Amino acid sequence: MPHNIILGVTGSIAAYKAAEIASKLNAIGHDVTVIMTASAQQFINPLTFRTLSKNQIITHLFEDIAYDPLHVSLVDKADLVIIAPATANIIGKIASGIADDILTCTIMATKSPVLIAPAMDDRMYTNPLVQENIKKLKGLGYKFIGPEKGRLASGRIGLGRLAAIELILKAIEKELGTKVKRLKGKKVKR
Repeated sequence: MPHNIILGVTGSIAAYKAAEIASKLNAIGHDVTVIMTASAQQFINPLTFRTLSKNQIITHLFEDIAYDPLHVSLVDKADLVIIAPATANIIGKIASGIADDILTCTIMATKSPVLIAPAMDDRMYTNPLVQENIKKLKGLGYKFIGPEKGRLASGRIGLGRLAAIELILKAIEKELGTKVKRLKGKKVKR
């Protein structure tokens, strides 16, 4: 069953892996709308995502497109929001209730499940502030996928590498399956 998925992409070297996520979700029939932060665009071009998702890419809050207000209208059709890769910055903003760009505004407006796949240096990921933000978001119902231990952009080996694409896709399908069960009237713990 096809679903409407918002894929948030933030400024991490792992942004190139988000292109594969968009491509695979599109290939199995999901409608993928990609929202890119300004820093994500420093790592990968929006044209890549437009080609793979077959949709316009949202890069800033005041896009000149058909629906308005954008951050609210995007979530009206979303079945799920996934942020992959998710930096310490975006995790901190969401945990603090900061909505200063199209991705954070969309997250604040959505009633759909939100999955977050962190990707950052291990020293950032293990920072007590980042861990406290993750704990807070988990307590609010946000779900996390990874990260994994592996080679990082710095060349170090540590915990902070974006989870494997297949693991992310399985988590998306699991969450969408759970949502379908909820819609059919079965009570499923979120």
